[in-house]
Amino acid sequence: MGVKESRTLYDKLVDSHTIDQIDNIGSEVLLYVDRTVLNEYTSPQAFTGLRDAGRKAWRPEAALGVVDHVNSTQAERGALSLQPLDIQSDYFSRNCRDFGIELFDLFHHQQGIEHVVLPDLGLVLPGLVIAAGDSHTTTYGAFGTLGFGIGTSDIEHLLATQTLVYRRLKNMRVTVGGQLPLGTTAKDLIMTVIRQIGAAGATGYALEFAGSVVAELSMEGRMTICNMAVESGARAAVMAPDKKTFDYIAGKPKAPFGNAFGIACARWKDLVSDLSARFDRDIYIDASCIEPMVTWGTSPDQALPISGRVPDPDNELNPDKRRDNWRALEYMGLQPGMELTAIEVDYAFIGSCTNARIEDLRSAAAVLEGRRVASSVRAIVVPGSSEVRRQAEREGIDCIFIDAGFEWRQSGCSMCLAMNDDFIPPGGRCASSTNRNFEGRQGVDSRTHLMSPAMVAAAAVSGRLRDVREFGGNNES
Repeated sequence: MGVKESRTLYDKLVDSHTIDQIDNIGSEVLLYVDRTVLNEYTSPQAFTGLRDAGRKAWRPEAALGVVDHVNSTQAERGALSLQPLDIQSDYFSRNCRDFGIELFDLFHHQQGIEHVVLPDLGLVLPGLVIAAGDSHTTTYGAFGTLGFGIGTSDIEHLLATQTLVYRRLKNMRVTVGGQLPLGTTAKDLIMTVIRQIGAAGATGYALEFAGSVVAELSMEGRMTICNMAVESGARAAVMAPDKKTFDYIAGKPKAPFGNAFGIACARWKDLVSDLSARFDRDIYIDASCIEPMVTWGTSPDQALPISGRVPDPDNELNPDKRRDNWRALEYMGLQPGMELTAIEVDYAFIGSCTNARIEDLRSAAAVLEGRRVASSVRAIVVPGSSEVRRQAEREGIDCIFIDAGFEWRQSGCSMCLAMNDDFIPPGGRCASSTNRNFEGRQGVDSRTHLMSPAMVAAAAVSGRLRDVREFGGNNES
């Protein structure tokens, strides 16, 4: 009997879901997909295509519809919450009804951001393949799941066949050793990784995050890392599931229970990269050197420790990067050499599929308790799901935010991408816990600085970018 080839976790996930090879070398395969989540923004054309072709959804029970991208997050929900995008929401409701797909509409008690809702429910399980019409589907890699974003035509194909034509990725391992210092978080870690390898440095790769620091992170922290891995160009990110993973899943409404859960856990323990598995690229990060991070430019890799200064583009040797850096500084209204802590902000936003889980809200509340938002700042917090919102209210976290001067909103994508009435006006500058700081991401001509939720809270009370370690620090996601 021959020796079995060693495989990475990513390769095991792909292999276990491969129906057939499309090319001779196995680089392109027909992949079975276990589950998808749909939203009102990226699904309409796919449903229209199915309807025009007279096709049904192959496994409607394997899909969940969630309203999250375009809805208002006003504190009180009513008819106005659907305007002015009620046509889009209505069409989504009709599509889910006609194709037999369960829908969490705006008034459902479990409504929220798709990548927060699925883990809330226990629908993200180790060993699954989940594809969805949102690039941050990589979030699910925190569970030992292969999650990736797909386009509208792929959504149509997935709904009709439960399969996708899939091109295999190369393997990159990011090993994180040392220990995260006080006041630094998973958000600071992934921002450090993106800064180091670049916004396109992982293009064509699946990232596996490993090492002692990753093992010590909470599931919320792990989801933050896998969520933002896509900002380095990676189309997938995975982590080996462990006891923390199993404990997080246990008791969730849609998770296996009883003997079935025990059997599943025994199987999930095998979802690890083999010791001799070959990676195409290996990177090591010493977490002990990480500081609280903020972005200064218009790409997630244009980031620095909060103790730093705005860089001088003329010091960049690469002419393309030098040009991009000057453009970013012009757009952001900054000057080379400015201390980052001297940058004043007008808005503070805590939310998004990156950092709107209960642990994120707790970490920000720890900074805010007993303090007030600066009079020059409008501060907004949007829980990632209705369930997260209720849990925060049970813990009294909502009162801390409200007493500090934050607006306590309903769940949704909100100011992360400004597709609704939550946006930054032209020239406005926002301290944001989101995942992207592109030009216009939070509103036309808006300016975004990415950071952890605790750092956003520190900026909100200070009226400028601020080192959260001056507030005592914390070690949440």
